[in-house]
Amino acid sequence: MIKKIAVIGSGTMGNGIAHTFALSGFNVALVDINKEALNRAIHTITANLDRQLKKGTIDERLKTETLNNITTFTDVETAVSNADLIVEAATENREIKLNLFKQLSEFCRETTILASNTSSISITQIAAVTKKPGNVIGMHFMNPVPLMKLVEVIRGYATTDEVTNVIMELSKQLNKVPVEVNDYPGFVANRILMPMINEAVYTLYEGVAGVEEIDTVMKLGMAHPMGPLQLADFIGLDVCLAILNVLYNGFGNQKYAPCPLLVNMVAAGNTGVKSGSGFYKYTPGSKDLAIADKFSRK
Repeated sequence: MIKKIAVIGSGTMGNGIAHTFALSGFNVALVDINKEALNRAIHTITANLDRQLKKGTIDERLKTETLNNITTFTDVETAVSNADLIVEAATENREIKLNLFKQLSEFCRETTILASNTSSISITQIAAVTKKPGNVIGMHFMNPVPLMKLVEVIRGYATTDEVTNVIMELSKQLNKVPVEVNDYPGFVANRILMPMINEAVYTLYEGVAGVEEIDTVMKLGMAHPMGPLQLADFIGLDVCLAILNVLYNGFGNQKYAPCPLLVNMVAAGNTGVKSGSGFYKYTPGSKDLAIADKFSRK
């Protein structure tokens, strides 16, 4: 039975995953090598709980219990030694993940399930560096984690039926809807989403229309809650680029080649909301305050 969770990484996805598990009554060890990052994560979780409190979806008691369910650690080995499930939410970088999972496999118990929140990197490759590949699985949450219902559950080549069933049921306990998929580049979500975002960037790059016009067409014409360029800013343009590179390298198909504009924007440090500038400009606490003039007109 899964009772103790360790979440590796306290960034946007990591703190959201910790929030979600803790809100559902699980004991959560939130791990990051940076103490300041952990402090920011707890501040973010508290602010998000306050929003839920204001909306009436939780009460003060549940807020307090949720925060009490989370313990922060800077030492990975201590944090994961008694975990039933480890959920990795580190940087979307293949080498970082492989090194981390090799380390986690040394530190955790033999029965511990190792899950990655990767949005595109092969679960089979990650599992291959661990002691028990059958215990490794993908658990791809959507952002913002406390609000989004989907969990993409990715089976690696060696992932056992037992581990898959445990994670499917666990996701339901979190009030999520799990969808089981197989381990191919981009899985389902990003194999479909990223080419759309990339094509939207190409549409801008080739001067077909401006930022606002492209997003408006997709919002009003296709009933998308957010246009693809705004969504790319929200995801992080560096993350979009990394996923497209995984797709391009995995399939060798030109249709996945990242648009040169996207490559240049990431190189310039314009990675979206987190940098304050992407296809839109941002200030703390606000969304799409102004369309970036540099890209909205040709």
